[in-house]
Amino acid sequence: MASLPVIVSFGGISPAGRSSFHHGYRRMLADVLDTETVKQTYTDLAVLMKLLKFKDGGYVDAQGEPVDLDEWLAHYRPHITDHTLVRKLEKNLFDPENMPVHAASKISPTGDQPLSFELRARHLPNTVPDNWTVEKLEGSDRVRVTVAGDLELLFNDSRASTVNSAGQLPTGFTPDKLYASRSHPRGLQLSVYGASDAVNALGIDWQKVMSHVSPDEVGVFASSSISQMDENGNGGLLQSALKGKRVSSKQLALGFPEMPADFVNAYVLGNVGGTGANVGACATFLYNLKQGLEEIRSGRKRVVVVGDAEAAITPEVIDGFRTMGALAEDKELLALDEGDVVNHRRACRPFSSNCGFTLAEGAQFVVLFDDELAIELGANILGAVGDVFVNADGFKKSISSPGVGNYVTMAKALASARAIVGDEGIKRSFVQAHGTGTPQNRVTESHILNEMAKTFGISNWPVTAVKSYIGHTLAVAAGDQLMSTLGVWQYGIIPGISTIDHIADDVHNSELNILTENLDVGAEGMDVAILNSKGFGGNNASASILAPHVVRKMLEKKHGADVLAEYTKRNESVKAKSQEYDEAARKGQTELIYKFGLDVKGEDDVSLDKSELRIAGYENPISLELENPYSDMS
Repeated sequence: MASLPVIVSFGGISPAGRSSFHHGYRRMLADVLDTETVKQTYTDLAVLMKLLKFKDGGYVDAQGEPVDLDEWLAHYRPHITDHTLVRKLEKNLFDPENMPVHAASKISPTGDQPLSFELRARHLPNTVPDNWTVEKLEGSDRVRVTVAGDLELLFNDSRASTVNSAGQLPTGFTPDKLYASRSHPRGLQLSVYGASDAVNALGIDWQKVMSHVSPDEVGVFASSSISQMDENGNGGLLQSALKGKRVSSKQLALGFPEMPADFVNAYVLGNVGGTGANVGACATFLYNLKQGLEEIRSGRKRVVVVGDAEAAITPEVIDGFRTMGALAEDKELLALDEGDVVNHRRACRPFSSNCGFTLAEGAQFVVLFDDELAIELGANILGAVGDVFVNADGFKKSISSPGVGNYVTMAKALASARAIVGDEGIKRSFVQAHGTGTPQNRVTESHILNEMAKTFGISNWPVTAVKSYIGHTLAVAAGDQLMSTLGVWQYGIIPGISTIDHIADDVHNSELNILTENLDVGAEGMDVAILNSKGFGGNNASASILAPHVVRKMLEKKHGADVLAEYTKRNESVKAKSQEYDEAARKGQTELIYKFGLDVKGEDDVSLDKSELRIAGYENPISLELENPYSDMS
């Protein structure tokens, strides 16, 4: 019998805040959730944003003065609200009003006098142009250069960005200050934060988890899609020579797109098991989730950490997408609203009148156990991965245009969900749409979803799009969808697409309920969520995620009511331990897991014989008693 990949923990960071314990989800629904819940989340955000600290049994402000928390939040809530989610580009990453560029120019001599200038000899170019005459100046380290003809120059210049909306992390959140980051690219800083959040929220000590499995029964599947593009990664690698700087020894190495997985293995978990980094443009999270699902379902792995991190809000990436006509520019937003002031908060408008997507940054990670391990350890059951399907588009006219592959993935995801929960079960489902906010997406994706609803007999199918709140995090996008989905099963509310007030005329929605308002469905009102991703190049992926109440019924059928009753007892202490982490995090009293140079293994730590291999520090061995997979052929 196949193992079920149970979601036992999750964590990360997005423009809505910390993901664990549904804080990011809560921020999106701050206007409708109960007062105490919202208070906890805004307190958590205030600590993340360095507006509050917990000291000597109470909260103090940035100046160290004690505060009455309720009064302080009443005053600062508008500030926290304004500096989370999609909003106008701030200067914490770069100055959008003064993005550095080089202006190419050519200067010519005046009259009969040639151009002449002096500089230090060591500042001469390695290859002196043919029309230069260089004369050393006696008694100094300088030279005089005389130019015959024109001189081509690059002037330092700057320009203002025409795109000024982005899903930035909460203002003041500085992941590099939370651990010894040592010039890590921002995407890797977010990887450490996101994976730490997920592992700490598990409620079970990681060493206890490892004592129940073999070291090779653990897998980590994580990546980025664009790689690390800031100055400490590939961005700096490509910029250095043109800026007259040297390439650092870290920029290339840390720029690889698989580095999020490598960092989790090397510095968070100490994992010697499986690892992988799938890349599928905007569908990347589901590509990694598919590998994790298959590893657990096959029995090859019992524990899997899946995640992605992306920090692509850089001038170069913005320029690239803008030139493709993919991003919402200020002038286009103004034209949509026929106004004089750009509403950057409403930049992303899925399935409505829109003009482009909104770039965002973030990291999301989930921890999966096989069902037996989840029961054995009393892990929190937050849902399960039903299935994930990935299909390409076939022949394409344009590499960036949508094709037929997403019809395949969506049909398979629904068919798979139907096989698990039945025809009535899939009628109690909703869709986390890719919903980028582009004119092309609103037509093509709505047609796909509408046809699926017709075919599978689903009427008024609820459809939402989390990008309307936090923007498009590229590789992480489906991770954002998953975190929002887990929140729905905790609080019973599907967040509506709050940035739109109408559905565009060319949207196909005869069978869809594209949510312009929040929808209260109840914590057990939805059995399945369908996550959908469409990526550049024809990278399509769709996943079915099973609700926790469905998972519990499945586990009771497989393991029996008595086993589930014992599991429930064990789960009480795990829940309490998880809650302790959340309470400590809201006070800023937790540390990221970052074990640089600690417990490093070498040849002296390995022992083996023909039947097993042991690594010092890992309680269980790795079996070498492997079966012949081709026994019928040999």
